[in-house]
Amino acid sequence: MLGDVLLIGEKHENAAKVILPRILENRKNKYIIAVSGESGSGKTELSHVIAKMLRKEGIFCKPIHIDNYYRIHPLERTEWRKKHGIETAVGLGEYDWDTIYRNIDDFKNDRVSTMPCIDLVTEQVDHLTTDFKGIEMIIVDGLYAIHTEGVDLRIFIELTYHETKKAQVVRGKEPQNEYRMQVLEREHQVVQSLREKADIFINKEYQVVPAR
Repeated sequence: MLGDVLLIGEKHENAAKVILPRILENRKNKYIIAVSGESGSGKTELSHVIAKMLRKEGIFCKPIHIDNYYRIHPLERTEWRKKHGIETAVGLGEYDWDTIYRNIDDFKNDRVSTMPCIDLVTEQVDHLTTDFKGIEMIIVDGLYAIHTEGVDLRIFIELTYHETKKAQVVRGKEPQNEYRMQVLEREHQVVQSLREKADIFINKEYQVVPAR
């Protein structure tokens, strides 16, 4: 997202260092990593650090933030959710999966691709055009990223919105009120339903734990 605030810390660097050897060990062209977790859990920060570390290894890896892919415009989403009910509206169906998979297919086939990008200042949907030729890996990050089909490595951050309140306030992406708490609780339920898909967990102490 354009204008997003990254709060990169030592914990993200340490986790990425542990995960990096697994990626390199299984390295192949057109490798896809997915990172899921609740709001403020550090998905984007971890994805950024992993991509930077891969660049030092001579690998071009592009993060794709699928929280840019909501079907409902940011300025209309709150009213749409209220109209349809949070329990019904919030979840996997909010993402434009057709566009996500079209962009992933462009990546796999070295094509030029146009992707949505939310400007957090204006709350408008901009579009980013990128050439996937020469891009060996992508990191798909977002609430429900590990639901994406065809992923080679799925990472799940176990921090819940209860533990990430401070990060949410600092980043200031959305107002913290009763309605927002209801949305976070519903997102929590949906995100937690995906944890069994994970290959790697990052626990609440931000330690990397392989899935059993």
